[in-house]
Amino acid sequence: MIIKAPIDLELTQLSGQTSQPPWKQVGDSFRQAILVDDKPVIFEVKQDGEGLDFNFEGEISQRQAISRLNYIFDLDFDLSGFYKYLDNHEELKDMSRFCNGLRLFLAPDPFECIISSICSANNSIKRWTKSVDDIKQNWGNRHGNYYTFPQSSDLAKAYLDDEDEFNSSNIQDICDCSNNLKSCGVGYRAPYMRRASELFTLEINLNEIFEMSYDEAFETVLQVPGVGPKVADCILLYGFNFREAFPSDVWIKRIVSYLYFDGKEISVPKVREFGMEEFGDMAGYVQLYMFHYARMSGLMSKLK
Repeated sequence: MIIKAPIDLELTQLSGQTSQPPWKQVGDSFRQAILVDDKPVIFEVKQDGEGLDFNFEGEISQRQAISRLNYIFDLDFDLSGFYKYLDNHEELKDMSRFCNGLRLFLAPDPFECIISSICSANNSIKRWTKSVDDIKQNWGNRHGNYYTFPQSSDLAKAYLDDEDEFNSSNIQDICDCSNNLKSCGVGYRAPYMRRASELFTLEINLNEIFEMSYDEAFETVLQVPGVGPKVADCILLYGFNFREAFPSDVWIKRIVSYLYFDGKEISVPKVREFGMEEFGDMAGYVQLYMFHYARMSGLMSKLK
């Protein structure tokens, strides 16, 4: 089945967006198990010209499958209109040439995005995506050769580290401990992840965040240990589809300073404020394109 919407599937999958790890690549296709209305569905998607060719296995309708893929790959977003927007801004007009077909890769499970975003802080894309995949295999549900992300209530019960697992289980040798968060390579983030799991099990309703204003949602997510402003904006953009989010760190600061402030020093909070005010509902997409433009054009090396 074909969905006709311009996208570079591989670029979108491998762009490091903290919604989720890339889907499993098998030949020229990407595959993953996704819950759709609480039913497990295995999707297979591949590039078809500028659009997507897809198949799925699961007890849902074709209409439901198309709707879910449209959301995850943001296929209803007017990419050509966005490129016209970029073309009308002198500082941004070269970006579509370097990032053509890049779309938001939105989380089918916002809780997975929360854990992924916490895991991504001060971490490489390769390491955090492997850690999240390991978490899925340890505590998620298996569907064929794929795993869905565990619910917060399940991850809240996970052991923190080898010592916690050894003291709380029947394992006789601590060297045999391998079913804990730190064994997934998350390091110091393990207690943040478990506390986040507890919060979203007992105190914060994930679904209510979708209905909040941006400011209310931002303050809510900031309550989670291990979540600062940059991670909060990633969670709101990739996990809850708040387009006005402008995740800002030292790299975005350098790029914005170079493009808009003649290289002058500007704080990360000011960059975030500038991005949200300057780009409005396009802020999330502009940030995504800014970062990858800097990587792919050589600007990143120039700014180091």
